[in-house]
Amino acid sequence: MYIQAGIAFLVSLVTVLIATPFVQKFAIKIGAVDKPNHRKVHQKLMPRLGGLAIFIGVIAGYFAGGVYNQKVTAISVGAILIVIIGILDDKYELSAKIKFAGQIVVASLIVASGLTIDLLTIPYIGDFNLGWWSYPVTIFWIVAITNAINLIDGLDGLSAGISAIGIATIAIMAGLSGAMLIFTLSAILLGSILGFLYYNFYPAKIFMGDTGALFLGYSISILSLLGLYKSVTLFSFLVPIIILGVPVFDTTFAILRRLVNNRPISSPDKSHLHHRLLALGLSHRNTVLAIYAFGILFSISAVLVSESTLWGTIFIIFGLLVVTEVIAELIGLVHDRYRPIISLYKKIMGNRPLGRTGDK
Repeated sequence: MYIQAGIAFLVSLVTVLIATPFVQKFAIKIGAVDKPNHRKVHQKLMPRLGGLAIFIGVIAGYFAGGVYNQKVTAISVGAILIVIIGILDDKYELSAKIKFAGQIVVASLIVASGLTIDLLTIPYIGDFNLGWWSYPVTIFWIVAITNAINLIDGLDGLSAGISAIGIATIAIMAGLSGAMLIFTLSAILLGSILGFLYYNFYPAKIFMGDTGALFLGYSISILSLLGLYKSVTLFSFLVPIIILGVPVFDTTFAILRRLVNNRPISSPDKSHLHHRLLALGLSHRNTVLAIYAFGILFSISAVLVSESTLWGTIFIIFGLLVVTEVIAELIGLVHDRYRPIISLYKKIMGNRPLGRTGDK
């Protein structure tokens, strides 16, 4: 089975390497392009249908890996619908309400197929059968993670790279636990993403667009759901969230930043993680690589949590929260004066300098 998964990985990789230039020309021909504006880093029109190439690679791997023999009809139909939504958005720029409604339909289809989280185990307390709550909880899970990747689609290769790191982590965990379907699907997705990254890493020739961001987010939501299927403990529920730590981190502090600055939560700005790193003087390429490293930190933490004891898990999560808070303060992710932990450290240590160059 591992050999077949390896073959599927290579087939997906090669297929995307071949297909992407054709998708690039097709995107330009139909006008599916990304126009530069004051919030975006790129300065020229860019084709943004790259997710279609990723999807083509996944289809090739689907057959090469023998996944068609598995009972994944609803998952496959959901993927096709998500890709259609993404293509329409890349071409016509659909409203947020229409995209959200489409995602609800897709998530409902998955739930109707029986793929739900039914039982939640809380350590030292007991098991809780979610009953009818399993349906909205599972739908929320799929929709939330589907949108997660789209939230960090701001630099060349950023979303694709973070997705690759997350999916590689899921593949490792699936391989360790012998979950071959999840492992094979992860290998197919990973091969497709790496093939696309050849064209998408800085300087990018094509963007993945919503076609890619929504499809990869959907795929990660399904892979994590397959791992949590039916029964889940409170802390294992956190593992997929930790894997997606970069978009979760960026979104959490974006909300906090807007609340602190008395701005609407939905208000766009240029203070996201990648914006702040660029403002601190990092190059485009190095900013992406720094965020990759941040993603790897989350992934390693997720693997450790999945293998750890209860108290070990609590220690890892607490440490991760402290590290991410300090990073947010150092780069000014909320604003330059928001530095509670660093200020506390300075008071305890006698006001010794800590932080960016120029701090006193």
